[in-house]
Amino acid sequence: MSKLEIFALMACGLVLLAQSIFLFIDARKNGFNQWIWGILGLIQAPFPIIFYLIVKKIRKKEEDELYDYRDY
Repeated sequence: MSKLEIFALMACGLVLLAQSIFLFIDARKNGFNQWIWGILGLIQAPFPIIFYLIVKKIRKKEEDELYDYRDY
């Protein structure tokens, strides 16, 4: 293995680890299953984080609509 391949492998590992940690912490703060999101973040990048942000936005929108109906 050349030095460039080793560097690329280490960079990919760091990106996956950082993504997994972010997903784990943010999922815990927002009431999602943090273990599932953390494991998904370790598998591949960047699709888990994109999917998580979409799901988070949809859930936030649904919660806001629910609270709007309770005000009446």
